[in-house]
Amino acid sequence: MLAARRKEQEYFQSSPDYGHLAHKMGAEYLAKLLSQHLEAVIKAKIPSIISMINKTVDEIEAELDRLGRPIGGDAGAQLYTILDMCRAFDRVFKEHLDGGRPGGDRIYGVFDHQLPAALKKLPFDKHLSLQNVRKVISEADGYQPHLIAPEQGYRRLIDSSLSYFRGPAEASVDAVHLVLKELVRRSIAATEELKRFPTLQSDIAAAANESLERFREDGRKTVIRLVDMEASYLTVEFFRKLPTEPDKGANNNTPANDRYQDNHLRRIGSNVSSYINMVCDTLRNTIPKAVVHCQVKEAKRNLLNRFYAHVGSKEKKQLSAMLDEDPALMEKRDSLVKKLELYKSARNEIDSVAWK
Repeated sequence: MLAARRKEQEYFQSSPDYGHLAHKMGAEYLAKLLSQHLEAVIKAKIPSIISMINKTVDEIEAELDRLGRPIGGDAGAQLYTILDMCRAFDRVFKEHLDGGRPGGDRIYGVFDHQLPAALKKLPFDKHLSLQNVRKVISEADGYQPHLIAPEQGYRRLIDSSLSYFRGPAEASVDAVHLVLKELVRRSIAATEELKRFPTLQSDIAAAANESLERFREDGRKTVIRLVDMEASYLTVEFFRKLPTEPDKGANNNTPANDRYQDNHLRRIGSNVSSYINMVCDTLRNTIPKAVVHCQVKEAKRNLLNRFYAHVGSKEKKQLSAMLDEDPALMEKRDSLVKKLELYKSARNEIDSVAWK
């Protein structure tokens, strides 16, 4: 190869046509020229190459942040990671409730549609029918008839009517409970930080649902207490303001023992119905307040409080078991870490020679 280049150079130097250009002729000069051109092209492309590498590095680091960095081996680091995951879940759950994410509006639907519809379906027409009013009034008097107004009959009709409100009240509690459970499920699925820890997902879901069960029980007791309060102490002023004049068309000469005439019984049924409607309007407003106070507000404030205390008492081995990562995610993270190291190494190499 060297001999060939030497002969080529001698040829150009001795040639009458190329002698004056001998220093710019030959394979060696061509190689030098091409090398300079290639170097210029590479230098021109270096900024875009560096930009592409930096962009890829940023994307890989963002993906690693999404997947989660490796966890420290000591108990303190593991506990911090678990609590951080819980806080991330809690943020997503509150966003569902407060309107940042879909789902929380279904709670309003329970109060605005389901509860009023259930109240309208209560069988008060049948319960306060003429036949049933006659039966209740006659049984309430016992062996001695009432003197002026059948108060015991009124009370029995009202008490038995108010008991119907228990069903819609408890149904509202259960409906909101189901919505909250669904929001817990959605929140766990939407919390990116939790996806690498299937065991921790299950533990948080179990703890959240256990809390929701307690809140439901408290809500049920509260709404039943609201209904029972209405039955425990009637609004006397309501009945004192009722008209007391005799029914039009009533026969004032009716024998005293005919105290169950139809007009009189219809008035009793109408009075009780008016009172029940008043109570219904009250409960339509107070039941949602009780449910929100006992279930929704408590879920926002104290959903994982017991879980925090429970986790804080665990040993390192138990914490490690809770942070049992998904093997597929671990493999993906390891692959990304290796790729990141290669890109950073390439960037450092380019930086070291780019401006020499």
